[in-house]
Amino acid sequence: MITLREEAPTDVGAREALLDRVFGPTRFLKSSERIRAGRLAADGLSLIAEDAATGALVGTVRLWHVSAGGRPALLLGPLAVAPELQGAGLGSVLMRRALNRAAIAGHGAVLLVGDPEYYVRFGFSGEKTEILSMPGPTERRRFLALELQPGALDRAAGRVVPTGRRLDADVETLIPVGPLAAGEGLRAA
Repeated sequence: MITLREEAPTDVGAREALLDRVFGPTRFLKSSERIRAGRLAADGLSLIAEDAATGALVGTVRLWHVSAGGRPALLLGPLAVAPELQGAGLGSVLMRRALNRAAIAGHGAVLLVGDPEYYVRFGFSGEKTEILSMPGPTERRRFLALELQPGALDRAAGRVVPTGRRLDADVETLIPVGPLAAGEGLRAA
């Protein structure tokens, strides 16, 4: 069985190893990394999937505070699932849980850079990112947005910049850890 929970400071090493496994060393060259560098993810919006039998971290998703051309938003990513579980629906579960938590917390919009063929199922499109830009090269068709609140990205124009809390030397005191809502369990297919 796979369980979902908030990321804890003790998960960082396993999360980074999973991301290295899924994306390789070029992940640090992406424009989204420029936004995430030196920042903490948004409170309560860093989730992991864990194999209950082995304790292995098998999935992760995080969201980050940004300004999208002057409008508050979140940047999603990276979303990663262990290669042996890809295609089983775990990425979709992580996405839906993260988007639901963001909406409940009152966030208005989520941006990401990813495959539109995958993210369209969650309501993402390129319509609201047409006059926004990332801090580096980004394939335009992969720059997507989802409004959690209608009009959240109206009149958003310009560069996406980080607005989240800066990473301090004592990260463990800054990352809140707590249980997720009911329905934590998930069966892997």
